[in-house]
Amino acid sequence: MKKGEVYSGIVDRVEFPNKGIVIVQEEGENAGTSRAVVKNTIPGQKISFVVNKKRKDKCEGRLIKVLEKSPTETTEACEHFGICGGCVYQTVAYEEQLKIKSDQVKKMLDEVITKDYEFEGIKGSPRIEGYRNKMEFSFGDELKDGPLALGMHKRNSTYDIVTVGSCLIVDEDYRKVLNCVFEYFKSANVPFCHKMTHIGYLRHLLVRKAVYTGEILIDLVTTTQMELDLNPLAKELQALELDGKIVGFLHTFNDSVADVVRNDKTDIVFGQDFFHEKLLGLSFKITPFSFFQTNSMGAEVLYETAREYVGTTADKVIFDLYSGTGTIAQMLAPVAKKVVGVEIVEEAVQSAKENAKLNGLSNCEFIAGDVLKVIGDITDKPDLIVLDPPRDGIHPKALDMIINYGVDRLVYISCKPTSLARDLVVLQEKGYKVVKVCCVDMFPGTAHCESLALLVKSR
Repeated sequence: MKKGEVYSGIVDRVEFPNKGIVIVQEEGENAGTSRAVVKNTIPGQKISFVVNKKRKDKCEGRLIKVLEKSPTETTEACEHFGICGGCVYQTVAYEEQLKIKSDQVKKMLDEVITKDYEFEGIKGSPRIEGYRNKMEFSFGDELKDGPLALGMHKRNSTYDIVTVGSCLIVDEDYRKVLNCVFEYFKSANVPFCHKMTHIGYLRHLLVRKAVYTGEILIDLVTTTQMELDLNPLAKELQALELDGKIVGFLHTFNDSVADVVRNDKTDIVFGQDFFHEKLLGLSFKITPFSFFQTNSMGAEVLYETAREYVGTTADKVIFDLYSGTGTIAQMLAPVAKKVVGVEIVEEAVQSAKENAKLNGLSNCEFIAGDVLKVIGDITDKPDLIVLDPPRDGIHPKALDMIINYGVDRLVYISCKPTSLARDLVVLQEKGYKVVKVCCVDMFPGTAHCESLALLVKSR
Protein backbone atom coordinates (compact mmCIF):
# COMPACT_ATOMS: atom_id res chain seq x y z
CA MET A 1 0.00 0.00 0.00
CA LYS A 2 1.12 3.52 -0.80
CA LYS A 3 0.62 6.73 1.16
CA GLY A 4 -2.19 8.87 -0.25
CA GLU A 5 -3.83 5.97 -2.08
CA VAL A 6 -7.40 4.78 -1.38
CA TYR A 7 -8.07 1.12 -0.55
CA SER A 8 -10.96 -1.00 0.65
CA GLY A 9 -11.03 -3.98 2.97
CA ILE A 10 -12.77 -5.90 5.75
CA VAL A 11 -12.29 -5.03 9.43
CA ASP A 12 -11.01 -8.23 11.03
CA ARG A 13 -10.93 -7.07 14.66
CA VAL A 14 -10.60 -3.93 16.79
CA GLU A 15 -7.76 -3.42 19.25
CA PHE A 16 -8.07 -1.08 22.24
CA PRO A 17 -9.40 1.49 22.17
CA ASN A 18 -10.71 1.87 18.60
CA LYS A 19 -8.00 0.61 16.23
CA GLY A 20 -9.58 -1.50 13.51
CA ILE A 21 -7.29 -4.06 11.85
CA VAL A 22 -8.33 -4.03 8.19
CA ILE A 23 -7.52 -6.87 5.80
CA VAL A 24 -6.90 -5.69 2.24
CA GLN A 25 -6.67 -8.03 -0.75
CA GLU A 26 -4.33 -6.33 -3.21
CA GLU A 27 -4.20 -7.27 -6.90
CA GLY A 28 -1.78 -6.78 -9.76
CA GLU A 29 2.00 -6.73 -9.21
CA ASN A 30 1.60 -6.48 -5.45
CA ALA A 31 -1.04 -9.20 -5.22
CA GLY A 32 -1.48 -10.53 -1.72
CA THR A 33 -2.92 -9.69 1.68
CA SER A 34 -2.05 -6.48 3.50
CA ARG A 35 -3.11 -5.00 6.83
CA ALA A 36 -3.83 -1.46 7.90
CA VAL A 37 -4.96 0.21 11.12
CA VAL A 38 -8.08 2.35 10.69
CA LYS A 39 -9.69 3.94 13.73
CA ASN A 40 -13.41 4.11 14.54
CA THR A 41 -14.36 0.96 12.71
CA ILE A 42 -16.32 -2.15 13.69
CA PRO A 43 -15.44 -5.82 13.14
CA GLY A 44 -17.11 -7.14 9.99
CA GLN A 45 -17.45 -3.80 8.21
CA LYS A 46 -16.25 -3.33 4.64
CA ILE A 47 -14.70 0.12 4.45
CA SER A 48 -12.77 2.42 2.16
CA PHE A 49 -9.85 4.38 3.59
CA VAL A 50 -6.92 6.50 2.55
CA VAL A 51 -3.41 5.66 3.74
CA ASN A 52 -2.07 8.63 5.74
CA LYS A 53 0.90 7.00 7.50
CA LYS A 54 3.25 4.39 6.10
CA ARG A 55 6.05 2.74 8.02
CA LYS A 56 8.02 -0.43 7.48
CA ASP A 57 5.99 -2.46 9.96
CA LYS A 58 2.79 -0.46 10.10
CA CYS A 59 0.27 1.18 7.78
CA GLU A 60 -2.35 3.58 9.12
CA GLY A 61 -5.39 4.87 7.29
CA ARG A 62 -8.23 7.36 7.72
CA LEU A 63 -11.77 6.11 7.30
CA ILE A 64 -13.53 7.50 4.23
CA LYS A 65 -16.75 5.50 4.08
CA VAL A 66 -18.43 2.37 5.40
CA LEU A 67 -19.22 0.42 2.22
CA GLU A 68 -21.04 -2.45 3.98
CA LYS A 69 -22.25 -2.59 7.56
CA SER A 70 -21.10 -5.29 9.96
CA PRO A 71 -23.59 -8.12 10.65
CA THR A 72 -23.45 -7.00 14.31
CA GLU A 73 -24.81 -3.53 13.50
CA THR A 74 -28.46 -4.08 14.37
CA THR A 75 -29.41 -1.03 16.45
CA GLU A 76 -30.33 2.52 15.51
CA ALA A 77 -27.85 5.29 16.22
CA CYS A 78 -28.50 8.90 17.14
CA GLU A 79 -28.41 11.47 14.35
CA HIS A 80 -24.91 12.62 15.37
CA PHE A 81 -23.31 9.16 15.14
CA GLY A 82 -20.24 9.09 12.90
CA ILE A 83 -19.86 12.87 13.03
CA CYS A 84 -19.55 13.32 16.79
CA GLY A 85 -16.43 11.76 18.29
CA GLY A 86 -18.19 10.43 21.39
CA CYS A 87 -19.52 6.99 20.43
CA VAL A 88 -18.03 4.21 18.32
CA TYR A 89 -20.23 1.15 18.93
CA GLN A 90 -23.67 2.73 19.14
CA THR A 91 -24.97 0.75 16.13
CA VAL A 92 -23.69 -2.56 17.51
CA ALA A 93 -25.92 -4.91 19.53
CA TYR A 94 -25.05 -4.43 23.20
CA GLU A 95 -24.01 -8.02 23.86
CA GLU A 96 -21.56 -7.72 20.96
CA GLN A 97 -20.23 -4.43 22.38
CA LEU A 98 -19.50 -6.23 25.65
CA LYS A 99 -17.72 -9.05 23.84
CA ILE A 100 -15.51 -6.62 21.89
CA LYS A 101 -14.44 -4.80 25.05
CA SER A 102 -13.95 -7.97 27.08
CA ASP A 103 -11.82 -9.56 24.35
CA GLN A 104 -9.68 -6.44 24.03
CA VAL A 105 -8.90 -6.27 27.75
CA LYS A 106 -8.23 -10.00 28.08
CA LYS A 107 -5.88 -10.01 25.10
CA MET A 108 -3.95 -7.07 26.54
CA LEU A 109 -3.66 -8.57 30.02
CA ASP A 110 -2.83 -12.08 28.81
CA GLU A 111 0.32 -10.60 27.28
CA VAL A 112 1.59 -9.29 30.63
CA ILE A 113 0.15 -11.53 33.37
CA THR A 114 2.77 -14.20 34.01
CA LYS A 115 0.74 -16.85 35.90
CA ASP A 116 -2.69 -18.38 35.60
CA TYR A 117 -5.49 -16.04 36.67
CA GLU A 118 -9.27 -16.00 36.50
CA PHE A 119 -10.80 -13.67 33.92
CA GLU A 120 -14.40 -13.08 34.95
CA GLY A 121 -15.49 -11.42 31.72
CA ILE A 122 -17.49 -8.19 31.66
CA LYS A 123 -20.55 -6.91 33.51
CA GLY A 124 -22.90 -4.71 31.53
CA SER A 125 -24.34 -1.32 32.45
CA PRO A 126 -27.88 -1.43 33.90
CA ARG A 127 -28.77 1.43 31.56
CA ILE A 128 -27.52 1.57 27.95
CA GLU A 129 -28.92 4.97 26.94
CA GLY A 130 -29.19 8.14 29.02
CA TYR A 131 -26.76 6.72 31.54
CA ARG A 132 -24.37 9.64 32.09
CA ASN A 133 -24.57 11.92 35.13
CA LYS A 134 -22.06 14.44 33.76
CA MET A 135 -21.34 16.08 30.40
CA GLU A 136 -18.81 18.72 29.42
CA PHE A 137 -20.04 20.41 26.26
CA SER A 138 -17.75 22.74 24.28
CA PHE A 139 -18.56 25.98 22.47
CA GLY A 140 -17.02 26.44 19.03
CA ASP A 141 -17.93 26.12 15.36
CA GLU A 142 -18.44 23.06 13.18
CA LEU A 143 -16.64 24.65 10.24
CA LYS A 144 -13.95 27.32 10.29
CA ASP A 145 -15.58 30.75 10.77
CA GLY A 146 -18.98 29.04 10.84
CA PRO A 147 -21.94 29.77 13.16
CA LEU A 148 -21.86 28.97 16.89
CA ALA A 149 -21.98 25.33 17.89
CA LEU A 150 -22.33 23.74 21.36
CA GLY A 151 -21.66 20.08 21.91
CA MET A 152 -18.89 17.54 21.37
CA HIS A 153 -15.72 17.52 19.29
CA LYS A 154 -16.15 16.27 15.75
CA ARG A 155 -14.57 12.87 15.17
CA ASN A 156 -10.83 13.12 14.43
CA SER A 157 -10.87 16.89 14.94
CA THR A 158 -9.16 19.06 17.54
CA TYR A 159 -11.12 22.22 16.79
CA ASP A 160 -14.49 21.49 15.16
CA ILE A 161 -17.54 21.20 17.43
CA VAL A 162 -20.82 19.38 16.64
CA THR A 163 -24.03 20.58 18.30
CA VAL A 164 -25.43 17.38 19.83
CA GLY A 165 -29.00 18.33 20.62
CA SER A 166 -30.15 14.73 20.23
CA CYS A 167 -27.34 12.91 22.09
CA LEU A 168 -28.51 9.51 23.37
CA ILE A 169 -25.99 8.84 26.15
CA VAL A 170 -27.69 11.54 28.25
CA ASP A 171 -31.36 11.91 29.13
CA GLU A 172 -33.87 14.44 27.82
CA ASP A 173 -33.09 17.00 30.54
CA TYR A 174 -29.52 17.39 29.25
CA ARG A 175 -30.79 17.90 25.73
CA LYS A 176 -33.25 20.57 26.86
CA VAL A 177 -30.57 22.41 28.85
CA LEU A 178 -28.08 22.26 25.97
CA ASN A 179 -30.58 23.52 23.41
CA CYS A 180 -31.76 26.31 25.74
CA VAL A 181 -28.22 27.60 26.33
CA PHE A 182 -27.26 27.17 22.67
CA GLU A 183 -30.26 29.11 21.33
CA TYR A 184 -29.81 31.85 23.93
CA PHE A 185 -26.20 32.64 23.01
CA LYS A 186 -26.80 32.08 19.31
CA SER A 187 -29.59 34.69 19.35
CA ALA A 188 -27.47 37.08 21.42
CA ASN A 189 -24.54 36.64 19.01
CA VAL A 190 -22.07 36.04 21.86
CA PRO A 191 -18.64 34.87 20.58
CA PHE A 192 -16.95 31.65 21.67
CA CYS A 193 -13.30 31.57 22.71
CA HIS A 194 -11.21 30.53 19.71
CA LYS A 195 -8.67 27.83 20.57
CA MET A 196 -5.95 29.36 18.38
CA THR A 197 -6.29 33.07 19.12
CA HIS A 198 -7.75 32.66 22.65
CA ILE A 199 -10.08 35.56 21.86
CA GLY A 200 -13.75 35.21 22.78
CA TYR A 201 -16.05 34.54 25.70
CA LEU A 202 -17.88 31.17 25.73
CA ARG A 203 -15.83 28.05 26.55
CA HIS A 204 -17.77 25.15 28.07
CA LEU A 205 -21.12 24.11 29.46
CA LEU A 206 -20.88 21.62 32.33
CA VAL A 207 -24.09 19.77 33.22
CA ARG A 208 -24.34 17.24 36.06
CA LYS A 209 -27.53 15.37 37.00
CA ALA A 210 -28.00 12.76 39.70
CA VAL A 211 -29.77 9.63 38.51
CA TYR A 212 -31.32 8.79 41.89
CA THR A 213 -32.19 12.27 43.24
CA GLY A 214 -32.83 14.09 39.94
CA GLU A 215 -30.87 17.15 41.09
CA ILE A 216 -29.24 19.13 38.25
CA LEU A 217 -26.22 21.43 38.48
CA ILE A 218 -25.32 23.67 35.52
CA ASP A 219 -22.03 25.53 35.15
CA LEU A 220 -21.26 27.96 32.31
CA VAL A 221 -17.50 28.33 31.78
CA THR A 222 -16.29 31.53 30.11
CA THR A 223 -13.28 33.80 29.86
CA THR A 224 -13.21 37.19 31.58
CA GLN A 225 -13.13 39.06 28.25
CA MET A 226 -16.75 40.24 28.56
CA GLU A 227 -19.17 41.20 31.31
CA LEU A 228 -22.54 39.61 30.66
CA ASP A 229 -25.70 39.53 32.76
CA LEU A 230 -26.65 35.84 32.98
CA ASN A 231 -29.92 36.35 34.85
CA PRO A 232 -32.06 36.33 31.66
CA LEU A 233 -30.52 32.94 30.75
CA ALA A 234 -31.12 31.76 34.33
CA LYS A 235 -34.82 32.57 33.99
CA GLU A 236 -35.05 30.61 30.73
CA LEU A 237 -33.38 27.62 32.37
CA GLN A 238 -35.73 27.78 35.36
CA ALA A 239 -38.72 27.87 32.99
CA LEU A 240 -37.76 24.57 31.32
CA GLU A 241 -40.07 21.61 31.90
CA LEU A 242 -37.68 18.96 33.21
CA ASP A 243 -37.99 15.57 34.85
CA GLY A 244 -35.29 16.60 37.31
CA LYS A 245 -34.80 19.86 39.21
CA ILE A 246 -32.12 22.51 38.66
CA VAL A 247 -30.61 23.16 42.10
CA GLY A 248 -27.86 25.50 40.95
CA PHE A 249 -26.62 27.57 38.03
CA LEU A 250 -22.96 28.61 38.26
CA HIS A 251 -20.63 30.85 36.26
CA THR A 252 -16.99 29.74 36.21
CA PHE A 253 -14.19 31.92 34.83
CA ASN A 254 -11.28 30.28 33.01
CA ASP A 255 -8.60 32.26 31.19
CA SER A 256 -6.13 29.40 30.75
CA VAL A 257 -4.65 28.72 27.31
CA ALA A 258 -5.33 24.97 27.56
CA ASP A 259 -8.64 23.68 26.24
CA VAL A 260 -9.70 22.19 29.57
CA VAL A 261 -12.41 22.96 32.10
CA ARG A 262 -10.51 24.79 34.83
CA ASN A 263 -11.80 26.86 37.74
CA ASP A 264 -10.16 30.26 38.26
CA LYS A 265 -13.24 31.58 40.05
CA THR A 266 -16.88 30.53 40.31
CA ASP A 267 -19.95 32.69 41.00
CA ILE A 268 -23.39 31.34 41.88
CA VAL A 269 -26.00 32.81 39.55
CA PHE A 270 -28.78 31.10 41.50
CA GLY A 271 -29.19 28.17 43.84
CA GLN A 272 -26.23 26.23 45.22
CA ASP A 273 -22.84 24.98 44.02
CA PHE A 274 -23.43 21.27 44.64
CA PHE A 275 -25.93 18.45 44.12
CA HIS A 276 -26.66 15.15 45.85
CA GLU A 277 -26.54 11.59 44.52
CA LYS A 278 -27.09 8.22 46.18
CA LEU A 279 -25.07 5.02 45.65
CA LEU A 280 -25.49 1.69 47.45
CA GLY A 281 -27.52 3.30 50.22
CA LEU A 282 -25.03 6.13 50.83
CA SER A 283 -25.54 9.84 50.10
CA PHE A 284 -22.96 11.98 48.31
CA LYS A 285 -22.64 15.73 47.99
CA ILE A 286 -20.91 16.48 44.68
CA THR A 287 -19.37 19.80 43.61
CA PRO A 288 -18.82 20.89 39.99
CA PHE A 289 -15.21 19.76 39.57
CA SER A 290 -14.93 16.83 41.99
CA PHE A 291 -14.52 13.34 40.52
CA PHE A 292 -17.54 11.05 40.64
CA GLN A 293 -18.16 8.08 38.35
CA THR A 294 -20.14 9.34 35.35
CA ASN A 295 -22.54 6.36 35.28
CA SER A 296 -24.30 6.13 38.67
CA MET A 297 -26.00 2.78 38.06
CA GLY A 298 -22.84 1.34 36.51
CA ALA A 299 -20.85 2.65 39.48
CA GLU A 300 -22.96 0.50 41.79
CA VAL A 301 -21.99 -2.56 39.76
CA LEU A 302 -18.34 -1.47 39.80
CA TYR A 303 -18.20 -0.82 43.54
CA GLU A 304 -20.09 -3.99 44.45
CA THR A 305 -17.46 -5.90 42.49
CA ALA A 306 -14.69 -3.97 44.22
CA ARG A 307 -16.21 -4.75 47.62
CA GLU A 308 -16.28 -8.44 46.70
CA TYR A 309 -12.59 -8.28 45.67
CA VAL A 310 -11.60 -6.48 48.88
CA GLY A 311 -13.03 -9.34 50.96
CA THR A 312 -12.93 -9.39 54.74
CA THR A 313 -12.14 -5.99 56.23
CA ALA A 314 -12.92 -6.38 59.94
CA ASP A 315 -10.30 -4.68 62.17
CA LYS A 316 -8.29 -3.63 59.11
CA VAL A 317 -6.89 -0.29 58.00
CA ILE A 318 -7.63 0.39 54.34
CA PHE A 319 -5.97 2.93 52.06
CA ASP A 320 -8.20 4.28 49.28
CA LEU A 321 -5.72 5.99 46.98
CA TYR A 322 -7.00 8.41 44.30
CA SER A 323 -10.24 8.49 46.29
CA GLY A 324 -12.23 11.23 44.52
CA THR A 325 -15.27 12.12 46.62
CA GLY A 326 -14.59 9.10 48.85
CA THR A 327 -17.13 6.70 47.39
CA ILE A 328 -15.08 3.53 47.87
CA ALA A 329 -13.78 4.64 51.27
CA GLN A 330 -17.29 5.17 52.61
CA MET A 331 -18.53 1.93 51.11
CA LEU A 332 -15.83 0.04 53.05
CA ALA A 333 -15.80 2.12 56.24
CA PRO A 334 -18.78 0.45 58.00
CA VAL A 335 -16.95 -2.89 58.04
CA ALA A 336 -13.36 -1.66 58.52
CA LYS A 337 -11.30 -0.35 61.44
CA LYS A 338 -10.32 2.78 59.50
CA VAL A 339 -10.17 4.02 55.91
CA VAL A 340 -7.67 6.64 54.71
CA GLY A 341 -8.42 8.33 51.39
CA VAL A 342 -5.91 10.37 49.37
CA GLU A 343 -7.01 12.65 46.52
CA ILE A 344 -5.21 15.49 44.73
CA VAL A 345 -8.34 17.61 44.08
CA GLU A 346 -8.98 19.61 47.25
CA GLU A 347 -12.59 20.27 46.29
CA ALA A 348 -13.21 16.52 46.10
CA VAL A 349 -11.54 15.95 49.49
CA GLN A 350 -13.77 18.56 51.10
CA SER A 351 -16.79 16.84 49.58
CA ALA A 352 -15.54 13.48 50.85
CA LYS A 353 -15.27 14.82 54.41
CA GLU A 354 -18.77 16.27 54.23
CA ASN A 355 -20.10 13.04 52.74
CA ALA A 356 -18.61 10.97 55.57
CA LYS A 357 -20.43 13.18 58.09
CA LEU A 358 -23.60 12.96 56.01
CA ASN A 359 -23.42 9.16 56.18
CA GLY A 360 -22.51 9.04 59.88
CA LEU A 361 -19.03 7.61 59.31
CA SER A 362 -16.40 8.58 61.88
CA ASN A 363 -13.61 6.20 60.87
CA CYS A 364 -12.73 7.90 57.55
CA GLU A 365 -9.79 10.25 57.08
CA PHE A 366 -9.31 12.15 53.83
CA ILE A 367 -6.04 13.80 52.83
CA ALA A 368 -5.65 16.36 50.03
CA GLY A 369 -2.52 15.93 47.96
CA ASP A 370 -0.65 13.99 45.31
CA VAL A 371 -0.34 10.34 46.34
CA LEU A 372 3.37 10.46 45.48
CA LYS A 373 3.99 13.41 47.80
CA VAL A 374 1.79 12.61 50.82
CA ILE A 375 1.77 8.83 51.12
CA GLY A 376 5.07 8.80 52.99
CA ASP A 377 3.69 11.16 55.66
CA ILE A 378 0.69 9.02 56.62
CA THR A 379 1.23 7.56 60.11
CA ASP A 380 -1.25 4.70 59.65
CA LYS A 381 -0.05 1.49 58.04
CA PRO A 382 -2.50 -0.23 55.70
CA ASP A 383 -3.63 -3.84 55.84
CA LEU A 384 -4.97 -3.62 52.28
CA ILE A 385 -4.98 -0.97 49.54
CA VAL A 386 -7.54 0.03 46.92
CA LEU A 387 -6.19 1.91 43.89
CA ASP A 388 -8.37 3.90 41.50
CA PRO A 389 -5.91 6.13 39.61
CA PRO A 390 -6.60 8.48 36.69
CA ARG A 391 -6.26 7.30 33.09
CA ASP A 392 -2.46 7.51 33.01
CA GLY A 393 -2.13 5.07 35.90
CA ILE A 394 0.19 5.35 38.89
CA HIS A 395 3.45 7.34 38.95
CA PRO A 396 6.34 4.79 39.06
CA LYS A 397 7.75 6.25 42.29
CA ALA A 398 4.32 6.22 43.93
CA LEU A 399 3.85 2.62 42.83
CA ASP A 400 7.15 1.67 44.49
CA MET A 401 6.01 3.31 47.73
CA ILE A 402 2.69 1.45 47.57
CA ILE A 403 4.49 -1.86 46.98
CA ASN A 404 6.81 -1.21 49.93
CA TYR A 405 3.86 -1.39 52.33
CA GLY A 406 3.82 -5.10 51.55
CA VAL A 407 0.07 -5.50 52.06
CA ASP A 408 -1.36 -8.96 51.45
CA ARG A 409 -4.07 -7.73 49.06
CA LEU A 410 -4.38 -4.98 46.44
CA VAL A 411 -7.47 -4.08 44.42
CA TYR A 412 -6.67 -2.01 41.32
CA ILE A 413 -9.55 -0.25 39.51
CA SER A 414 -8.59 1.11 36.10
CA CYS A 415 -10.38 3.17 33.44
CA LYS A 416 -7.59 2.51 30.91
CA PRO A 417 -6.42 -1.09 30.45
CA THR A 418 -3.09 -0.10 28.89
CA SER A 419 -2.18 1.71 32.13
CA LEU A 420 -3.33 -1.28 34.17
CA ALA A 421 -1.23 -3.66 32.04
CA ARG A 422 1.85 -1.48 32.48
CA ASP A 423 1.47 -1.30 36.27
CA LEU A 424 0.72 -5.04 36.57
CA VAL A 425 4.14 -5.78 35.08
CA VAL A 426 5.82 -3.90 37.96
CA LEU A 427 3.52 -5.34 40.62
CA GLN A 428 4.25 -8.89 39.49
CA GLU A 429 7.99 -8.25 39.42
CA LYS A 430 7.75 -7.08 43.04
CA GLY A 431 6.00 -10.22 44.25
CA TYR A 432 2.27 -9.73 43.62
CA LYS A 433 0.18 -12.34 41.83
CA VAL A 434 -2.89 -11.45 39.78
CA VAL A 435 -5.72 -13.62 41.10
CA LYS A 436 -8.65 -12.41 39.02
CA VAL A 437 -9.78 -9.63 36.71
CA CYS A 438 -13.26 -8.37 35.84
CA CYS A 439 -14.45 -5.66 33.46
CA VAL A 440 -17.45 -3.38 34.03
CA ASP A 441 -18.97 -1.46 31.13
CA MET A 442 -19.52 2.07 32.40
CA PHE A 443 -19.64 3.65 28.94
CA PRO A 444 -22.07 1.88 26.54
CA GLY A 445 -21.70 2.90 22.92
CA THR A 446 -18.11 4.02 23.40
CA ALA A 447 -14.78 2.19 23.22
CA HIS A 448 -14.10 2.38 26.96
CA CYS A 449 -14.76 0.23 30.02
CA GLU A 450 -13.49 -0.14 33.60
CA SER A 451 -11.31 -3.04 34.74
CA LEU A 452 -10.72 -4.43 38.24
CA ALA A 453 -7.81 -6.62 39.25
CA LEU A 454 -7.28 -8.46 42.54
CA LEU A 455 -3.65 -9.05 43.47
CA VAL A 456 -2.24 -10.95 46.45
CA LYS A 457 1.27 -10.93 47.88
CA SER A 458 3.17 -14.10 47.06
CA ARG A 459 4.64 -15.79 50.12
